[in-house]
Amino acid sequence: MSPQKRATLVSSSVATILVIVKLIIGIASGSVAVLASAIDSLLDTLVSIFNFFAIKKAEENPNDEYQYGKGKIQAIAGVIEGTVITISGIYIIYVAIEKLNNETVTTLLMPSIWAMVFSIIVTYLLVKYLLKVAQETDNIVIKADALHYQTDLWSNGAVLVALGLIYLTGIDAIDAIFGIGIGLYIIYSAYEIIEEGIEILLDRALDGEVVASIGEIISNHPEVTSYHWLKTRTDGSTNFVEFHMVLRPNMLLLEAHRIADEIEDKVFLLDKKKKWIITPHFDPYDDEQMNNALLHGTSLLR
Repeated sequence: MSPQKRATLVSSSVATILVIVKLIIGIASGSVAVLASAIDSLLDTLVSIFNFFAIKKAEENPNDEYQYGKGKIQAIAGVIEGTVITISGIYIIYVAIEKLNNETVTTLLMPSIWAMVFSIIVTYLLVKYLLKVAQETDNIVIKADALHYQTDLWSNGAVLVALGLIYLTGIDAIDAIFGIGIGLYIIYSAYEIIEEGIEILLDRALDGEVVASIGEIISNHPEVTSYHWLKTRTDGSTNFVEFHMVLRPNMLLLEAHRIADEIEDKVFLLDKKKKWIITPHFDPYDDEQMNNALLHGTSLLR
C-alpha cells in the first residue's frame, strides 16, 4: 500500500473516532461550537474515504483509453474537498446564528472541555503525520487533507477557549460567537485547496522557478543552438514538459536522442518526488515565428 493511501486510511479512522466523541458531547451539552466541530469531523471522515479512492484511481497506470493516466482525479478530489469544507463552514455559521436568536444554554461544560482536549491532542498527532507524508510525496490530496486537519486544530482550539470562557463567565453567547468565527475561518481555509485543484484542471504551468530552471538546462547544453515553445503542466503527481530545441541541421538522429536524454536526466533532478513525462521536438532551425503564425491563424507573407 502506498504512503498516500495509508495516510487516507489513518485520517479517516481518526476522524471517525473524533466524530463519535464530539457528536455525543455536542448533542448532550447543546454547545454549537462542539457540535460544529463534530460536523466538521464527520465531513473529514467522508472526505478522507473519498480521497482514498481518488488516490487509488490516480495511481492506476495509463491505458489505451486514458493514455496520460488519471492523475487529475486528485485535483477533482481537492476541489470537491474544498467545496465540502466551505459548505460545512456555512452550516456552522447558520447554527451559531440560530443559537444567538434562541438564546439556548450550554451544559456539560467540563465533559465538553475534556472532549476538546482529547480532540486537539489526536488531531495534532494526525497533522504531524499527514505533513510528513505530504512532504515525502508532494501529493495534492494529502496536502489538502493536512491543511484541512490543520484548520480543525485551530477550530478545536477556538472551541476549547470558548468553552473555557463560558465556564468562567457564564455567558452562553460566547459559544455562538466563536462558532461564527470558526465557520468563517473554515471557509477561508478552503479557498487555497479549491484554487490549487482548479489550477491543475486548467493545466496551469509549473512554478516560474521550475520553468526557468528547465529553460536554463536546455539552453546551457553545448550542442543546443536555441529552444522555444517550452510548455509545462502537472496533474498533481506527474509533471509534463514539452519543448522545441534547435540542433545542427546535419546532426544524426542518434546524436539528437542522446542530447535529449542528457537534458531529461537533469530535469528529472529538479523534483525527485514527481514523475516526469518530457517530450522534446528536434528542429534543424528556429521555426518559432512560423509556428506562432500557424497557431494564431496569421500569415508570414505580407
